[in-house]
Amino acid sequence: MDNIPKKVKMSKHAKLRLEERKQIENLYRKKHIIDSPCIWYKKEDFYKLDDKGVFNEIFKDYIKRDFLIISKDNFDEFKKFTSKHKKIIAKIINGEGGKGISLITVNKNDKEKVFKELLKNNQTLIEEVIIQNKEISKLYSGSVNTLRLFTFYDGENAYVLNSVFKIGNGGVTDNFSSGSMYTFTDDDGVVIVPAIDQDDNIYEIHPITKEKIVGFKVPLYDEACKLVIEAAKLMPTIKYIGWDVAITEETPVIIEGNSYPGVFQIKPSLTNNHTGLIPKYQKYMNIK
Repeated sequence: MDNIPKKVKMSKHAKLRLEERKQIENLYRKKHIIDSPCIWYKKEDFYKLDDKGVFNEIFKDYIKRDFLIISKDNFDEFKKFTSKHKKIIAKIINGEGGKGISLITVNKNDKEKVFKELLKNNQTLIEEVIIQNKEISKLYSGSVNTLRLFTFYDGENAYVLNSVFKIGNGGVTDNFSSGSMYTFTDDDGVVIVPAIDQDDNIYEIHPITKEKIVGFKVPLYDEACKLVIEAAKLMPTIKYIGWDVAITEETPVIIEGNSYPGVFQIKPSLTNNHTGLIPKYQKYMNIK
C-alpha cells in the first residue's frame, strides 16, 4: 500500500472558484472514505487483501501467474518452482510500500543458499516474474509500471472511480513511497497530466528514458477496468479497494489489492482542469 500523497496547500489553488475548491480540497477532509465506515468495510476481512499469500489464493484467476509460499519444509517445491522460473519476485507476505520486494535470478547451484536467505528475510512469497507490455517498458523498463484502479462495489455493481498510473524512476518498483512518480489517466486510459513524485517534482517527460508522459495511452486499459470490476465482486465486505494492475502483451494482471488505498487527487498546479473527484465519489459512494 502506498502512502497518501501530501495534502494540497491552499496557496496552490486559493484562486479557484468556490465550487471548484469544493470538488478538490474537501476530498482530503473526507477521511471516512478510507477510515472504514461499517457500511463499506468489514475490517476483520482486511487480511484477505493485506496478506499477499491469502490474496493470491483468492484471486488466482486474476493474478494470472505462478506463485509459491515457502517454508522450511518445502525446499523440494522451491526447487521445482525455480527450475521452471529462473527469475523470481520475492515478497514479504505482509509487506507494504514496495518494501521487501526483490528480483532474484536463481542459479542451479545456488538454490539452497537462496532458499535459506529468503526464509531469513521473511520473503516467503515467491512469484513468477511479470513481463510487462513493450509500450509501457518504453516509459521505464526498470520496474513493472502499474495502474492503481480504485473500485467501489455497491453490492450489485462495481465501478472504477479513479485511475492512477505509477511509473518507476530508478528503482525496481513503482511504489510512490519508494521514489517513483504517478500521474492520472482519463476513462480511455490516456495520461492527462504530468507525473509527480513524493517531493513534488513534476515530470512532463521521463527523466531517464526521455519518453513523453502526457498523452501516453495505457494498452489494454478497458480490459484492465473489466478485470478489477469483476475482482471487486469477490470481496463484497470491502467495498472500496485500490487494485494494482500490470499490463502484459496479452492481458492485464492484478498484482495486489489495497484495503487502505488512500485518495489520489490531481493537484490544481498540474492542470487547468479543476474538476475534482468529489462529484464522482458522491455519485457512487453517497458522500455528503
